[in-house]
Amino acid sequence: MGTVRIDCDDCAVRGPGCQDCVVSVLLGTPETLLDDERRALEVLADAGLAPRLRLVPIRRTGDTGVA
Repeated sequence: MGTVRIDCDDCAVRGPGCQDCVVSVLLGTPETLLDDERRALEVLADAGLAPRLRLVPIRRTGDTGVA
């Protein structure tokens, strides 16, 4: 099973975007989400029970970014 790494330090909308980001609302600021956790958060968002993940990774030269 793969993991999705979330690094809030590399989020381009950090600050104002944190207020209703699902990561901040449900989990604080975790470093990683497993694929099944990410899918569960998507289901909650689809049902209107949680906000969507709003992470927008900053793209750096020579770096693939973290998301």
